Amino acid sequence: MTELKELLRQVKRIELRTERLVSSLAAGRYRSAFRGQGMEFDEVREYAAGDDVRTIDWNVTARAGRPYVKVFREERELTTMLLVDVSASMRFGAIPGMSPRVKLALAAEAAAVVGVTALRNHDRLGLVLFSDRTELHLPARKGRGHAMRLVREVLAAPQLAGASR
Repeated sequence: MTELKELLRQVKRIELRTERLVSSLAAGRYRSAFRGQGMEFDEVREYAAGDDVRTIDWNVTARAGRPYVKVFREERELTTMLLVDVSASMRFGAIPGMSPRVKLALAAEAAAVVGVTALRNHDRLGLVLFSDRTELHLPARKGRGHAMRLVREVLAAPQLAGASR
């Protein structure tokens, strides 16, 4: 029970630290290369056969004397997968006398930064913990609870079993 409380305290600390980091790193949502019926206006261009007549920009058409259509940029949602190595290689370079879990704690912090960023951008986030095999796979989902679960899973990762890479 004490270990779980310490784990939750660690997650909270990581979450608070990463909130500050992410607020300075995350500039905003992503622009898609795909054009379509999105929400963000991209440009006005001359009408071409096959264009949806509902997209005609009547003000520009009246000024130019020929039909022009509005083009919008689609907003896309990203899916981010966190891949965390929990193999014996995480012990390599560990300072003698220190826990090899220090590297795992850093991996959890990195996962938290990416998780909070994904959360703020309304993106989906998933996790794969691996050694010489897949230890855990959590499919990508949205939500704060899911992002914090991913951080908890990294912090509580198996005891560095598996082959060194």
